[in-house]
Amino acid sequence: MTGLSRPSPRRRTRGGVLELSVAGALAFWVVNLAISLTPIAADYRAALSIAYLPMLLEALPGGFLIALGVAYCLLHYPAAVPGRSPALKATLLSLLALILVTVLLEAPAKFLTSTPHAVHYFLVGTTFNALRILALGIVIGRLSERLHGRLDT
Repeated sequence: MTGLSRPSPRRRTRGGVLELSVAGALAFWVVNLAISLTPIAADYRAALSIAYLPMLLEALPGGFLIALGVAYCLLHYPAAVPGRSPALKATLLSLLALILVTVLLEAPAKFLTSTPHAVHYFLVGTTFNALRILALGIVIGRLSERLHGRLDT
């Protein structure tokens, strides 16, 4: 019965990372699209001179890179992430990604340039990122539970 046995964790993760990353990136993009239709987002784009269509297009690869990191860590290092369920683990990993994006990208973009009302736009941008990145993590975690069940811890 070796041909019918459950795939090993190593074999299981090869295809899983890509599937989870695409799903997470799509969740990121859908939330980005929903946010972009709000008046707050329109004000944010106008104040920072961000073009609408390029912003929508850039959200896909940006979300995919974040999702790739979350999915890879979730599937390759499940014991290193606290929590019992893949959904909780992926959400915690996406929270870590949010912190990294905020410290490495959002803060320097707002505070190291001559952006008027930098604190206001930093908070708005961080809120947008929190919504997008946490949606990405939740989708990756839930899909991982459906595809793989409990991860090996």
